[in-house]
Amino acid sequence: MLFFGPLYNWLAAHYAMQINHFALVKLILTALDKTIFYFLIFAFFRLLWLFGVRHRRSLASEVSVWLLVFYMLLVFMGTTFRDAYFPWQIELHLHRPLSDINLVFLKETWKMIYAPSHLDFYYNSLGNILCFLPFGFLFPIVFSKKATAAKTILLGMGWSITIEICQFFLATGVTDIDDVFFNTVGASCGYLLYRLFKRVKKEIS
Repeated sequence: MLFFGPLYNWLAAHYAMQINHFALVKLILTALDKTIFYFLIFAFFRLLWLFGVRHRRSLASEVSVWLLVFYMLLVFMGTTFRDAYFPWQIELHLHRPLSDINLVFLKETWKMIYAPSHLDFYYNSLGNILCFLPFGFLFPIVFSKKATAAKTILLGMGWSITIEICQFFLATGVTDIDDVFFNTVGASCGYLLYRLFKRVKKEIS
């Protein structure tokens, strides 16, 4: 880690044996660390582009662009590019059997419901919903003239499918149809929050 290495080492030394699922702490810090690194690269080129264009977005609209990019980077780093920091470290696993893909709807979710611990169930269901909530909210703000409800939800689903495919070939997660379902629900809820936000904003103004 470039930014959170010392923090992680301190946490690992003092709390690794005390915190259940400490691997999740490592995943979050690693994803955030990589996100900051690549977001700084984006910020550099985005600022160069902004200095070169005449017609710029409003400040609020530009902030939403930056938030959307940061959020999408964070999701990719936490779900897809877990084992690599730089592109040249990525390893493809092209010979994985298709049987590794779960295409039976809610099969794994039902197993988690009846498991001794419900943490995996909440992580898989609510976690995936919350993970895509910002997409459904931020995407229509950034692309307000083109982002209909159907387009936002379908793009959310498409992005989720892309992540699942990448996880399969990079062997960085379980490719599961349930994840696509919960992600799509999250994008839909995010869009509903966006519509509610617009209505409240309109009434206030």
